[in-house]
Amino acid sequence: MLVVPLIERKRDGGALTAAEWTALITAYAEGNVPDYQMSALAMAVVFNGLEPAELAALTDAMIGSGARLAFPGFDRPRIDKHSTGGVGDKVSLVLAPLVASCGVAVPMMSGRGLGHTGGTLDKLEAIPGFRTGLTLAEARAQVERIGCAMLGQTPEIAPADRKLYALRDTTGTVESIPLIAASIMSKKLAEGLNGLVLDIKRGSGAFLPKLADELALAETMIRLGDERGCPTVALLTAMDRPLGHACGNALETEEAFAALTGDGPADLMHVTYALATEMLVLAGVTSDRAMARQTLEAAITSGRAAAKCRELIEAQGGNPAVLDDPAGLPQAARVEVFEAPDAGVVSAVEPRTIGKAIVAMGGGRRTIDDVIDPSVGFVITAKPGMSVARGEPLASVYARDADGMAIGLGALREAIRIGAAPAEPLPLVSHRVTRDGVEELA
Repeated sequence: MLVVPLIERKRDGGALTAAEWTALITAYAEGNVPDYQMSALAMAVVFNGLEPAELAALTDAMIGSGARLAFPGFDRPRIDKHSTGGVGDKVSLVLAPLVASCGVAVPMMSGRGLGHTGGTLDKLEAIPGFRTGLTLAEARAQVERIGCAMLGQTPEIAPADRKLYALRDTTGTVESIPLIAASIMSKKLAEGLNGLVLDIKRGSGAFLPKLADELALAETMIRLGDERGCPTVALLTAMDRPLGHACGNALETEEAFAALTGDGPADLMHVTYALATEMLVLAGVTSDRAMARQTLEAAITSGRAAAKCRELIEAQGGNPAVLDDPAGLPQAARVEVFEAPDAGVVSAVEPRTIGKAIVAMGGGRRTIDDVIDPSVGFVITAKPGMSVARGEPLASVYARDADGMAIGLGALREAIRIGAAPAEPLPLVSHRVTRDGVEELA
């Protein structure tokens, strides 16, 4: 096909037809459109956006480029959650077994770390033996058997998105609302879902730090889901500081296990319960939000959520003993405590600085082929608004060598800011967005 006229039209602010998007994405997935032409078109979209009809056509074309996860004869409601990514965001590791233990099927397809943010697959693979590369047939059988599966994007699901996503990551075309929306929703809509909950991060550590952009992304994805028979709800949650205490793959996995057994940090549990409540309501378990919250809390206190996590780990080849003894997770060679350099009030814990430091310490990827060290990272007890004394322990650095330790300590000196005035962090959950509009919660 002739791609140059399409690039020129999009460059000049025009629109492609649905048929042109379908033909283009099909040809690209088959290797008949070179990366340099697709990257030029993606850059034109970054500058000029997509009309609603174009976005719909692009999304449908990417879904149609591969297979779908189908559940014929399986009548349990299937709900997933997607996060736009953050630092310390281990919610998925808690959420999937928690919601599954309440009778909802959770086929959760996740990704790896991107930029300064962590990835659910990397955290899961810190569990010895845990296999995230399930086929669609394996995922379907596991969901039908135990109610939950946590897997990566397989070559079967939206292969055009898989290829385009890798291209965007290397050509500076990631931060485009329509391209982000099409990428996320093409994967989620191929999962055979009855509903989807979105966790849109906001604040300095989010990919889209502006509230207007975050709301626009939420509204765009909700429209794509609803128009395709997948009711979608979004919550905007804080990422102006790390979520929970642990940051880094194995450390976050350990903290998720603590949350499942009733010992999770308050902020992590607040966000997890808020998202899980939306999942139970979408699934029709109850329409009473207070009742949904009680159901979730009971799953934690009774041990049902932890039991479901053990079942999940064992089903995917991991060692479930790590849930009770996290010493079986990868352990850092060096650990040092970071103390407050001055007395005062913590005014900020900058998540982007923390996330970039984890990558530099070996816990994230600079290229797609990098092998990560899951043991490195931070446990940060300092929170904005906390009063601290000089010399008070605020965090611990987990590193593999002296160079990594120096990077970690330097990052904490930069990220944890101490002043005289109280901090005003963002509300943990600030907005709820549905097809009916935006509700400000705080």
